[in-house]
Amino acid sequence: MNEILHLINEMSPYLLLGFLLAGVMHAFIPGRYFTRYLSRPHWRSVVNAALLGVPLPLCSCGVLPTAMSLRKEGASKGAVTSFLIATPQTGVDSIVATFSLMGLPFAVIRPVVAFVTALFGGTLVNVTGTSSRPARPAPEKKEEAHCCCHHETAAPQPTPTEEGEAHCCCHHEGSPEKEGVWKKMGVAVRYAFVDMMQDIGKWLVVGLVVAALITVLVPDSFFAVFAGNTWLSILLVLAISIPMYICATGSIPIAVALMLKGLTPGAALVLLMAGPAANLASILVIRNHLGTRTLVAYLAAIITGAVGAAAVIDYLLPRAWFTDHLVQMTQCDHGASWFQWTCTALLLLMLVNALIINRKKASCDCH
Repeated sequence: MNEILHLINEMSPYLLLGFLLAGVMHAFIPGRYFTRYLSRPHWRSVVNAALLGVPLPLCSCGVLPTAMSLRKEGASKGAVTSFLIATPQTGVDSIVATFSLMGLPFAVIRPVVAFVTALFGGTLVNVTGTSSRPARPAPEKKEEAHCCCHHETAAPQPTPTEEGEAHCCCHHEGSPEKEGVWKKMGVAVRYAFVDMMQDIGKWLVVGLVVAALITVLVPDSFFAVFAGNTWLSILLVLAISIPMYICATGSIPIAVALMLKGLTPGAALVLLMAGPAANLASILVIRNHLGTRTLVAYLAAIITGAVGAAAVIDYLLPRAWFTDHLVQMTQCDHGASWFQWTCTALLLLMLVNALIINRKKASCDCH
């Protein structure tokens, strides 16, 4: 378990920084920017959706209602597919956390693969003729988007209801352009360390627990059986990742634990890319709202992108690029610094506040 504690200490400063950057993006970027450039069914909307999705800190649960809201606002199927692929695979918070635990090569390759995969998926939807735009709602039906929140900022995250209305669960109010800088920073801090902690925190905890179980229960020689068959290793991880529900940040400690047990860097990347983007919930929602052909294109893009990138890493790039960081981290025998311990303590306190205290308050307010 010392390895897991070491991973948490290494990751906590970068996680806090990543969450803060995500909050700043949420508070300072008006929500209309996320729909203005996504409506036309051509390659530019696909590129814009991928560019928006790569840094956006939404997990696979949060991206679904957001993407369906974009669709209702007139975004093409190609753009929505591109957004659905790029957004959960990475984000400003997971990029920073990936750098802290897995090194610079993984931190660079991960968003690049997410961007390329999103372009491929969105373009595939356009080419197959499934990218027609939905009819825009009539102006008098604007009240259909009902918010039960108190503060509205950059991009409320609506959740589709049975009647098709978009209900959001945002927490901030007022147009960002009209708010002062300090008020926006307050919004950013709350979103980063309360709202995002509630959305992503539980999956981060799940990821750490799974990583701990792998470290304790999986023998060191387990992946030695795949040493001579990289493709079998990649396909095994792909089969596990597709139905699994894990966020981009929570997948990092799992990938690290598996690599420490002998998993190839390419197969670890498959987990990082396919795990957050494809799961049973997203498959069902995409099938129901965008159609079967869009779902096929979506899964084909994720599988092709993850497996293709894994093959490039394992067969064409130096293995040391992806393993040296882990070797140095595990061989480093000095204890964590006081700064790392402080960040770890702050992270744990924020997780407790977001996952327990604030959820209890919300439950009491509902009653």
